[in-house]
Amino acid sequence: MDMIVRNLTLRLGGLTVLSEIDTAFRPGRVTAILGPNGAGKSSLLKTLAGLVPPDAGTITLGDRPLADWPAQARARAIGYLPQSGAVHWNLRARDLVALGRLPDRRRFAGPSPADEAAITAALAATETLVLADRRVGDLSGGERARVLLARVLAGDPRWLLADEPLASLDPAHQIDLLERLRGMAVEGRGVAVVLHDIAQAARVADDVLLLRDGRLVAAGQAAAVLTPDTIAAVFDVTVACLPGACIMVPIGRIPSPVPPTV
Repeated sequence: MDMIVRNLTLRLGGLTVLSEIDTAFRPGRVTAILGPNGAGKSSLLKTLAGLVPPDAGTITLGDRPLADWPAQARARAIGYLPQSGAVHWNLRARDLVALGRLPDRRRFAGPSPADEAAITAALAATETLVLADRRVGDLSGGERARVLLARVLAGDPRWLLADEPLASLDPAHQIDLLERLRGMAVEGRGVAVVLHDIAQAARVADDVLLLRDGRLVAAGQAAAVLTPDTIAAVFDVTVACLPGACIMVPIGRIPSPVPPTV
């Protein structure tokens, strides 16, 4: 079930935050969305999730426009993990994860055995089973981030849209999450993820979108897009290779020599 974007334009508060975006997201692939602050990355993800209607253009999911999908069917197909980790009710972690099953349940129906199994599996996948009975208000930022991911995974969506999911995680859990995203793609699901770290994007992504000032600068396979020229055009940095490492520095600045490793 492809997600096709055609001539997408979005205006917020009188400003054009996305302009004439044409691209495609494919199941079975991880697509990383990169760009400097204010490039429109989060706005694009919210629009793909159906949370913000575009001012022009279309998003097609499968064989019909996203706008024509009933809300419950869209919620079953697309799991959205926002950048903010805010939780407005001090629920137990397991009860928060259970909210991810609501699109699959009849109104006022309690959780079924299948729901309970999916909740437990999502907690296990994010290594949060030990947190299941704790209140989310008592969790650290990283623990809460993993529980929120479990809520999305519990719904077993065909598409996962994740906005900077690594922000609150320690390095070990960052690596684990990247592997989880990779695994979802291998299972045939579609994954679109906003990242800030170019190296992490190169590690996990099949495809990369580069945005700047609301416009699509480059899109395609990661190795073809993440070149020194495109990185310079989008981020105003140059890739400089010194003894022992390659680093990125602002254009025009000469990097200091790196002392050799003993």
